[in-house]
Amino acid sequence: MKKLIIGIAITMLISTGCVTQTWKREVHEADIVIYGGTSAAVIAAVQSKQMGKSVIIVSPDKHLGGLTSGGLGWTDTGNTSAVGGLSREFYERIFRYYNKPDAWTFQKKSEYGNSGQGTRAMDGNDRTMWIFEPHVAEQVFEDLISEYKIPVYRDEWLDRERGVVKDQICIRAITSLTGTQYRGKMFIDATYEGDLMAAAGVSYQVGREANSVYNEHWNGVQVGVLHHGHHFGTMNISPYTTPGDPASGLLPRISTENPGIKGEGDHHVQAYCFRMCLTDHPDNRIPFPKPEEYDPAQYELLARVLNSGWNEVFDKFDPIPNRKTDTNNHGPFSTDNIGRNYDYPDGSYEQRREIIREHENYQKGLMYFLANDIRVPEDVRTRMSQWGLSKDEFRDNGHWPHQLYIREARRMIGEYVTTENDVQGKRQPPKPIGMGSYTMDSHNVQRYITPDGFVQNEGDIGVHPKKPYQIAYGSIIPKKSECENLLVPVCVSSSHIAFGSIRMEPVFMILGQSAGTAACFAIDDNLAVQDVNYDELKKQLLADKQRL
Repeated sequence: MKKLIIGIAITMLISTGCVTQTWKREVHEADIVIYGGTSAAVIAAVQSKQMGKSVIIVSPDKHLGGLTSGGLGWTDTGNTSAVGGLSREFYERIFRYYNKPDAWTFQKKSEYGNSGQGTRAMDGNDRTMWIFEPHVAEQVFEDLISEYKIPVYRDEWLDRERGVVKDQICIRAITSLTGTQYRGKMFIDATYEGDLMAAAGVSYQVGREANSVYNEHWNGVQVGVLHHGHHFGTMNISPYTTPGDPASGLLPRISTENPGIKGEGDHHVQAYCFRMCLTDHPDNRIPFPKPEEYDPAQYELLARVLNSGWNEVFDKFDPIPNRKTDTNNHGPFSTDNIGRNYDYPDGSYEQRREIIREHENYQKGLMYFLANDIRVPEDVRTRMSQWGLSKDEFRDNGHWPHQLYIREARRMIGEYVTTENDVQGKRQPPKPIGMGSYTMDSHNVQRYITPDGFVQNEGDIGVHPKKPYQIAYGSIIPKKSECENLLVPVCVSSSHIAFGSIRMEPVFMILGQSAGTAACFAIDDNLAVQDVNYDELKKQLLADKQRL
C-alpha cells in the first residue's frame, strides 16, 4: 500500500468562530479498496491479501464484523454443508477458542446445552462452532486483520455527495468526510447500506417488488399471510386508546395507512432491531437501565398482548456461551421496531443516526417496561428482572450492541437478479460463486388496522428452500454500463424475498471471499469485473475450499 501526503489549505468553521487552518490531506492507495466494516469486508480483505494484492479497509464503523460481532451469535446457519472457505474458517477459529478451558468464565463447558439452529452449536467432527459471544467474534476478526497486516481506517465515512471519483465507468478514488482519499484499481462495497454502490451511480432497489416483476409468489405485500408467530393472530386486540372506540385515538406504533394489496410492491423495509446480549449471571449482569426518554405509553399494545394470555416473552432468549443470550424479536410486539425504518436506506447520515437512536430508545424502554411496569404480569416481571445487559460485552457503548440489525436496505440491480426461483431450485443460476440455504425470511414490514377494527402485522414470511442453492456471480457485480470495477457482496442483486435467504452472515462472508477473488483476477488480467474468466475464478474458489 502506498501513502501520499498532500498539503491543502482550507477554511474550517468551528463553534467558537471562524478559524483558518492548514491541514494535511492524506491519500492512501492500494490495489483493492474495501468500504465497510462488516464480516464480508474482513473476509474480502483477507482473500485479497492471500492472493498477493495490497488492500485497505475504509470502515465507517469502529468495530469490525458487523452483526457477527454485534450480537448475532446465534448464527443463522441453514445447511452448514453449504458453508466453505474463509467463512468456515471463521467458525473453525471460534471452535478453537471455546475448546480451551479458560474460555468458560461464567459457565462450565459441560453445562452449555450445545444447541444451535438445526445444528449442534459446537461440532467436534467438523471442528466448527456456530454459536458465540460478541466479543469473541470481534477478536477473531481483529486477529485476521493483524495476521494479514491489513490497514484499517476506522470511523471513516464516505462523502456520499462528492466522494466518488469516476473516470467514465470506473471508480478511481473515494473520499471520506475527513477529506482523506482512497485510490484503488478495484473497489468492494461491503456495507449493509450500499452507500458506495449508490454514490457510484449503480442501479438499486429499496422495498418489495410486486410478484409480477420476477414471476414470484412470496414477494410484495403479504396481507393475510401469517407465518412464524410474529403476528396478532386471532387475539382481536383493539388499536384504540379506549378499546373499540376510534374517537379515543390510536395507540402508538400502529399505522393508519392501508397496507396494500397482496402481491403488489411497495417501498417499505422489513423491521430492524438490536440483537441483545443478555445474561442472568449475577456477577456479570447490569439491570436494564431506564432510558432518559422513557415513555411507558409506547408499550400499551404489548400490555394488551400480555394480558390476553400470550406467554412467549422468553422464547427467543437463545443461549450462547457463559450464560448469555442472543435475544431476538419474537411475537406480535417485540424488539422489531416495525415501520420506523423506511427512511433509513436512502437517508442522510443525520437521518440514520436519528433512526438508530430511536430504535435504541424504543428497545431499551421495552426491556425496562417488561422488568418494571405493573401492567406486565408479575411472573414475567419477576423473571425479566433476573436478566440484564452483559457487563463484559460492548464495553465502550454502555454494554449495548454497537450495530443495529439492518436486515435489508438497498439491493443492487446488477448483471443477474437472484429471485425466489433460484432459491427454490426452479432455475439454474449461471456462474455460481457460493451457496445459500437459509429460509426465505422477511420480518414484519407494517402494523395496521384490519377491516374488522383490530391490529395486525404484515410482512413476516418464512419459506424453506428445498435444498442449498447456488448464487450467481452476476448478483455481486453491477451492469457493465454502470461500473466496471466494483463488487457488492452484501447489498447483492436480488429480489426482496430472495434476499431474505441470502442475507445471512455466513453467506456474506462467502460472497466477500468470492468478491475478493474476482477483484484479484480482474486486476491480473486488466479486465472489467464483468469480463473475468469464470473458469479461472471457479478453479480458484474451489482451491480455496469455497463450496459451489
